[in-house]
Amino acid sequence: MQRGEYSGTMIEIRYEEGLATRTVFPEKGTEIVTDAPKEVGGLERTFSPTDLLAIALGSCVLTLMGMAARRLHVDLKGMRLEVTKGMSSKPPRRISEVHLDIYCPSLFSPEVTEELVRAAKGCPVAESLHPDVHKEFVFHWGAS
Repeated sequence: MQRGEYSGTMIEIRYEEGLATRTVFPEKGTEIVTDAPKEVGGLERTFSPTDLLAIALGSCVLTLMGMAARRLHVDLKGMRLEVTKGMSSKPPRRISEVHLDIYCPSLFSPEVTEELVRAAKGCPVAESLHPDVHKEFVFHWGAS
């Protein structure tokens, strides 16, 4: 597929020394810096690229739940998420599993809870992961 045949966001990433990268979002002036883990020769000064994937997944889950909550007229204030990624022990090196603990201080009706869970599990990042990546969602309702 050639550039111009699709619409999307173009992001430029620059390689820096020591297995680090820098991405600048020109319109906002924000940037993301990654660093490889020490186990593969990086300095581990910041998040690794695979950490960013786990962060993207967790942020996507919370965002989709927030969108559903807005539509359902419920409040998710105080909700938080912990994501743990597991790496494969044998080649190829890749994320093999992600475990998400979602803590929501509120309790909802079964119908609302079901909608929120469906929204979380249907986030685009989760849907984009390879089917071999084990995804475990654990919801802690009424917990902060």
